[in-house]
Amino acid sequence: MKFAKLTLGAVLLSSGASMAFADGHAKELHFIMCGGEVRDADQAVVDQFEADHDGVTVNLEAVPWGTCQDKSLTLAAAGDPPSIAYMGSRTLRQLANNDLIVPAQISDDVIYQDGVLKTVTIEGQEWGYPHAFSTKALYINCDIVEASGQECTAPATWDDMLAMAQGVVDNTDAAGVGLAGKDFDNTMHQFLNYLYSNGGAVVDPASGDNLLDSQQTRETLEYYGKLAAVAQEGPTAWERDQLKDLFNDGQIAMYVQGPWGYGQHNEDINQLVVPVPAGPSGESGSILITDSIVVFKGSGHEELAHELAQRITSGESQYDLDSSWGLTPILDYKAMGWDEVYYDEGIWPVFTSSIGTGGPEPILEDFKSLQSVFTNMVQGIILEDDSVDNLVTIAGEELDDAL
Repeated sequence: MKFAKLTLGAVLLSSGASMAFADGHAKELHFIMCGGEVRDADQAVVDQFEADHDGVTVNLEAVPWGTCQDKSLTLAAAGDPPSIAYMGSRTLRQLANNDLIVPAQISDDVIYQDGVLKTVTIEGQEWGYPHAFSTKALYINCDIVEASGQECTAPATWDDMLAMAQGVVDNTDAAGVGLAGKDFDNTMHQFLNYLYSNGGAVVDPASGDNLLDSQQTRETLEYYGKLAAVAQEGPTAWERDQLKDLFNDGQIAMYVQGPWGYGQHNEDINQLVVPVPAGPSGESGSILITDSIVVFKGSGHEELAHELAQRITSGESQYDLDSSWGLTPILDYKAMGWDEVYYDEGIWPVFTSSIGTGGPEPILEDFKSLQSVFTNMVQGIILEDDSVDNLVTIAGEELDDAL
């Protein structure tokens, strides 16, 4: 994060140098695609875009997640920004604060699912075009639950879930629930699924105010401590995707995961997918996470980049990506006039039902510091290092420092 601040001056080149760059590359758009691969749905849009613009080419470069953000920042700081990039929306504040990107130009004709635009909004301004979206749900191994002598039904409340998990621990060799507590970003994500299901919040998207130090957060952290008592051994050594292996091996009865989890579980598991249970101060919700398309400042052809971003994040192209990739639908296709949609069937209603009550992945310039706020708090309650009240108070203070 400091790198971008230190090198920001390099972006503010003389107008003559900027124009020279624009003139030399006016017909080529450099498109960085984080993730290391180009999806067929995205490639089809790029191909059509080039066909519709005589003489315009798109240099589409797939870069692994681990180096993608740094590469984009390095190019921008050197005065040679990419035209457009697909990145995690968590990067938007850093990019915007350092004047490296321009605001998105989202059309009123594109109707997003409730809450999606909050994931790209900073104090009222949208900085990215949401392009990939996920929500979370609770997966239950019904064979384990039934072996414990309980009926395998959706727990409506935290108390119901805790009772089910305790019954599994008391009557089987499995743990009741899988918890993520490792020093990794999805430890924060897992906690936020519960916080948002308890009416809590982290940062106000409109004002940027710190909302973490609250009764809802205290209730959530206290519940996390209770879950730790019926979880797998040593939750601080586990991240979310590793819990999948425990679930497949029959070592945990339930855990929270995205829609892709359904196809990653063993076919012989009798799995039930249900909403994250509601806490005492809220209703069932989920963390809302997006990756988005951003238009960089200074390429000399921002309007072409906006057009490409709009094409790739709307209509049939976006629907193709959502449905083929197995993502929670990012647009409200029914409100846009679609009669039949893939998410009306199977497990999808579970993942769409929590969109309106969910909350965004917080957008901070220093994401590592944000991650540490939650990791310290969650690990503190799992390891019984401090009281709930002190841990939340400290987390609130740490978040103040990170904002």
